Amino acid sequence: MSDAPVLLTPGPLTTSARTRQAMLMDWGSWDRDFNQLTASLCEQLLGILNGHASHHCVPLQGSGTFAVEAAIGTLVPRDGKVLVLINGAYGQRLAKICKVLGRAYSTFQTAEDQPTTATDVDRLLREDASISHVALIHCETSTGILNPLAEIAQVVARHGKQLIIDAMSSFGALPIDAAQVPFTALIAASGKCLEGVPGMGFVFAEKNALAAAEGNSPSLAMDLHDQHAYLSKTGQWRFTPPTHVVAALHEALRQYHEEGGLPARHQRYADNCAALLDGMATLGLRSFLPPAIQAPIIVTFHAPRDSRYQFKDFYERVKAKGFILYPGKLTEVETFRVGCIGCVGPDGMRAAVNAVAAALREMEVVDI
Repeated sequence: MSDAPVLLTPGPLTTSARTRQAMLMDWGSWDRDFNQLTASLCEQLLGILNGHASHHCVPLQGSGTFAVEAAIGTLVPRDGKVLVLINGAYGQRLAKICKVLGRAYSTFQTAEDQPTTATDVDRLLREDASISHVALIHCETSTGILNPLAEIAQVVARHGKQLIIDAMSSFGALPIDAAQVPFTALIAASGKCLEGVPGMGFVFAEKNALAAAEGNSPSLAMDLHDQHAYLSKTGQWRFTPPTHVVAALHEALRQYHEEGGLPARHQRYADNCAALLDGMATLGLRSFLPPAIQAPIIVTFHAPRDSRYQFKDFYERVKAKGFILYPGKLTEVETFRVGCIGCVGPDGMRAAVNAVAAALREMEVVDI
């Protein structure tokens, strides 16, 4: 495994040897020991956002998008209406989920380098009383932009509406306190800042909202109300759980706490981000976002202007040096992205910068 490249991507990401080792044991999905693993996992996840008193943690098989779709389908009534706040690809995807599920929705879109503001949300809610829910991407992974969750949450609560947060790329690294930030649902997944492997999403659903959600979901497999009720009654998942993913995440959480929990994880990612930005700046590569709205999760860089630069060639050359980067996801300008998360530290980020520099030299790219 030592020869495997470092994944500088926003998930899947590089995991520790201990986390991978945890997947070498097989588990019975009805076995008491596995049920205890699931229960421990949910308890620990609730602890990260101080949510025991107010929310249930409902695990779900599949990627983070599965969990987002489950949350919209379960917690938005069939006669509800969602205001989707968009400044990137994942906001667009959330709107598409609403459309596919047949939930009424409206969108508010800002430029990919412009956060949605609480003032925007206040105005939109005053203009349309039919809105029942607001959906926000906390950290928009298509750029790395950080949207002002706490301020928006207070505005949504003041209007008596419900907030659904896609915290896929922020949960576990950026502080969110359920006792301070009111929300109906917050959605995350195993393969991001907790440094588990992909394959399990989870939704922190406000207890009263989840209790009232029976019959909302248009899906059997993605019905969070039913999933929670069955899990509470039996200790088991309704359908075959991703047992190895659960075991890996349980082990990843043990390392999370050993490292020092959220403050330490946030600091390491912030140090990674700083090392990356500093190093890339010395090469002349410009980041897409200003520092004030750059989350320490993934950084978008403008591609070099030189005609000899081709992303596919650049990607393969950097990969050959031990690092896997991520293509850009912007529509207007050519970019590439570098993740700051996973089992990697600032020295690893500096080594990645050196790999980028070497790749550009080999390509004879001079016009950055």
